[in-house]
Amino acid sequence: MSYPRCVAAGSALTLTLLLAGCGADVAPDGAAGASDEVTVKRCGEPVPYKIPERAVAYEGGSADKLFSLGLTEHVRGYVMPPANPPVSESPWASEYAKVEKLSDDLLNKELVVEARADLVVAGWNSGFSDQRGITPKILDKLGIQSFLHTESCFNYPGHPEKVTPFKALYSDLERLGKIFRVEKRADRVVAGLKKRVAAVEEKAPRGGRPLPVFLYDSGTDQPFTAGSQVPPDDIIKSAGGRNIFDGLDERWTQVGWESVTAARPEVVIILDYGDKPAKEKIEFLKKSPRTRDLPAVRKNHFFVLDYNEGISGPRTIDGLEKFGAYLRKLSAKD
Repeated sequence: MSYPRCVAAGSALTLTLLLAGCGADVAPDGAAGASDEVTVKRCGEPVPYKIPERAVAYEGGSADKLFSLGLTEHVRGYVMPPANPPVSESPWASEYAKVEKLSDDLLNKELVVEARADLVVAGWNSGFSDQRGITPKILDKLGIQSFLHTESCFNYPGHPEKVTPFKALYSDLERLGKIFRVEKRADRVVAGLKKRVAAVEEKAPRGGRPLPVFLYDSGTDQPFTAGSQVPPDDIIKSAGGRNIFDGLDERWTQVGWESVTAARPEVVIILDYGDKPAKEKIEFLKKSPRTRDLPAVRKNHFFVLDYNEGISGPRTIDGLEKFGAYLRKLSAKD
């Protein structure tokens, strides 16, 4: 995605997505005729929104969505827990530099109020949480708008919404485009992402059975992995593989090692984040008697997926392109 300076080296983002994300053009597409409020779905709930001017984003997926739509001037700041990879790795690193890092802790109500936010963008049970006392309903009472990642709406109380992860990403960009009155720009960004997905799917290995793939997030006694409701499931599927837990109608979930062993994965995706590097996770799988004889482990078929390529955001498509290339390489060897 020569690249303009707003992009970090090594990004594979398309020119269309890149130009939309540089933050130079922030006027609404239809500014002259824009109404004071527009109704957009927050999960399954229709909610009226005014154009935000002080948005707070939780984690890279939220901030990347806003930056990809050229909304930097509408962003008050971001919250980035320390487990997340550094923002310098983002294709929008220069946009992050223009706004304030509000915290390196979890999202909380006090921070949002102190920042005088007029919109909070986060996921359900990640940024927003009943246990931590920051939910869309609580913010509604404070007069602060909120937006939930559609991918996380699967189990949102009262107003659930269930779509495939890539469709959820497109929906978020389109809905944010409507909230900020930049619908045409959002349409261009989504079209660029869909074109890239189609290109990977067209080149994906076909004909035989899809390679069984296990995503390893964390856990030693029991592994934490990806069910069918999170982006890695679509990444694996579009690249030509099969998530061994695609039958689990869950997001991120815990399973038993016995079910991993029974599925005999040919590839292991390592989700890379936090204070336990991917290398350590791979070493654990190679040494554990439960996993050392898995076909993927014996053949050293490990693919490292960056955290921000595994959660809902534009970088998910970067992860797809990289994993698609990896599967094609394995297929060519067979």
